[in-house]
Amino acid sequence: MKHYIVKRLLWMIPILIGISFFAFILINLSPSDPAEVAIRVNEVTPTAENIAQMREQLGLDDPFMTRYLTWLSNALQGDFGNSYANNKPVGEEIAKALPPTLYLASVSLLIIVIISVAAGVLCAVKENSITDKTMRGIVFVGTAIPGFWAGILLMWLFAVKLKWLPTSGMTSPASVILPAVTLSLGYIATYVRLIRNNMIQNKRENYVLYGRVRGLKEQTIMKHVFKNSLQTSLTALGMSIPKLIAGTVVIENIFAWPGIGRLCVTAIFNRDFPMIQAYVLIMAVLFVFCNLLVDLGSVWIDPRRRET
Repeated sequence: MKHYIVKRLLWMIPILIGISFFAFILINLSPSDPAEVAIRVNEVTPTAENIAQMREQLGLDDPFMTRYLTWLSNALQGDFGNSYANNKPVGEEIAKALPPTLYLASVSLLIIVIISVAAGVLCAVKENSITDKTMRGIVFVGTAIPGFWAGILLMWLFAVKLKWLPTSGMTSPASVILPAVTLSLGYIATYVRLIRNNMIQNKRENYVLYGRVRGLKEQTIMKHVFKNSLQTSLTALGMSIPKLIAGTVVIENIFAWPGIGRLCVTAIFNRDFPMIQAYVLIMAVLFVFCNLLVDLGSVWIDPRRRET
């Protein structure tokens, strides 16, 4: 196991370097001059003099690799530069916006696990019954509805018409319900199908037949079926965590949630390159580390996967 962990960690080094390089060259792929953007975003008319001054201040006249290595060295220490929009440190802005996003993603994950497991097991136990077909129909609708449209419908029903929940913002504990439910809808649909299909496949395995021949109770057999069906679902769920965090961009803007997704959209509109670079880098690193944890968890459950 130690050898596998060391090998996976070594593999992460070139991946993380590649990610950092990609995040850095975003500023170079833009058709706009970053110095001019930094001036315009503060509602100052750019001139040849202040553009040259800004280029020197941002270090844009240095060689490409010098700028990249300087940026990477600072990023490793948590310094992503200052925002073009408000001249505040990007690291502080992200640190301020990250907790609301993690809170929203955590509540969404809890909703996903509870509803997906309950509905998936119910569908598998009641295979091809009216309950199963009805649940699959609801799942299909949940998959087909875009997240932004579902969010608007939920807001109209529960906030505007029924006045049960706040429309937007992070003003009370109840504020998280609508955005969390909206964010979890697409994932619930996926995991219900995944758990159902895995359990039905396991129900046809020889160990289930053997258990019934031995006279085991159906409840005991289904517990073993459920346990053996979890591995694929847990792997997919682990990879969904960074997607949940990164996928809050649309939902946070619909519900005016003060998280990192909303911060990213504002940065894109302002062409705030340091903020965009930091967002891309942090999200990509989060994906890589979650992938590592999922792989290690899978290998711990099934040691045969070390050879793959």
